[in-house]
Amino acid sequence: MHYGQLIQVSLNWVVGSAWTALSRQFIDYCIWGWDNLPRLVLMYYANFISSPEGYFHTVICNAQEFRNTTVNTDLHYISWDNPPKQHPHHLNINDMQKMIDSNAPFARKFRENDPVLDKIDSELLSRGPGMIVPGGWCIGSRENGTDPCSVIGNTTVLRPSAGAKRLETLITSLLSSENFRPRQCK
Repeated sequence: MHYGQLIQVSLNWVVGSAWTALSRQFIDYCIWGWDNLPRLVLMYYANFISSPEGYFHTVICNAQEFRNTTVNTDLHYISWDNPPKQHPHHLNINDMQKMIDSNAPFARKFRENDPVLDKIDSELLSRGPGMIVPGGWCIGSRENGTDPCSVIGNTTVLRPSAGAKRLETLITSLLSSENFRPRQCK
């Protein structure tokens, strides 16, 4: 092959969410790219506006050793316009139960200072105004708006909340035989 000759590559181009959780082994592969695939895909995506919505997805679904390691979710509750599913709706109080029922630990999109954010803080996170989200080590009283983290107990204690149980339900569902393999790279 001489300089300037095109290299033809047959890849499955994949798009998805810009939010991803990537393993250390996969990131090593993207950096070292022992078969040059990550660099080749990077050159292609360098000219795209939303390259984070496709780069990692395309690499992982075309790398034989990683393609069966994907879980098809970004762990977000999003209410999209319908069709064409390009712009998320702003979530509000009316969406609260749907957010909870989704079991997703994250949600978007919210308007600044929307009352639903205060409701999430107080009802889901047990966070009082101006306080941090209390952990299992916070053993103080909550009476009269007192910060339960003003008294610290054993910091090695982990007490799963209702939110942790919802996340467990979501992960169990995502890894079930009905959802895991059929929703991986095709």
